[in-house]
Amino acid sequence: MRLTVVGCSGSFPGPDSPASCYLLQTEHAGRTWSLLLDLGSGALGALQRHTDPLALDAVVLSHLHPDHCLDLTGLHVMRSHHPQGASTDRLPVHGPAGTAERIARAHGVEAPSAVTDVFDFVTVRDRRDVLIGPFRIVPIAVNHPVEAYGFRVSVGAVTIAYTGDTDACEALSPLMADADLVLADSAFVDGRDTGTGIHLSGRRAAEAAVAAGGVQRLMLTHLPAWNDPEVCRAQAAEVWPGEVELAEPGRTYQL
Repeated sequence: MRLTVVGCSGSFPGPDSPASCYLLQTEHAGRTWSLLLDLGSGALGALQRHTDPLALDAVVLSHLHPDHCLDLTGLHVMRSHHPQGASTDRLPVHGPAGTAERIARAHGVEAPSAVTDVFDFVTVRDRRDVLIGPFRIVPIAVNHPVEAYGFRVSVGAVTIAYTGDTDACEALSPLMADADLVLADSAFVDGRDTGTGIHLSGRRAAEAAVAAGGVQRLMLTHLPAWNDPEVCRAQAAEVWPGEVELAEPGRTYQL
């Protein structure tokens, strides 16, 4: 399985990265399968450097804040108005309850504009597996002000755990346990951010990965442009026994 970090900026696009978007790809049954975890603001442009958006097999949304879903509106335009003709198959979009209505509101101006002509919306349920070709996805509800999920994505024996946006919670242990790579929200900085139930810090992400057990790699992501990534890394390194990695926009990781 290959992971390409299309965008990893938290809350809004930064000067060097779009907002959240992660491309997972694997070879199966004679072709490349492509799955997106989130498609946040600014990500559709950068995605085109790595794959044809019209060739995606599915999009999976962790939650419905704009920095995780807004560029579905642009993808709708691409799929419905391409000069070579509109897409004939609807693209599966898995997300929380109300995803179709949320994107319709974002797509419309004076009133919601339905986007179900090119998207097939499927509601995500806590701990209910989703199968997309060779990808097995386990959604796990996490701790954020809106309905939000982390995802365990497995292909064969390889597993990536993506926290989405979350603060510390018991659900992080089954989400992260024995993962080859954990992509962990690290939007908050200890000593600066005091809100609860919103985001992890580097330290809290590391604590959760250690408590889960069996995690091979820890990668911090969802870093807002106002964060110093090295501060987040240093706070995680006080807890994490190995190298603390920082997600790099545009980089592909082979797992």
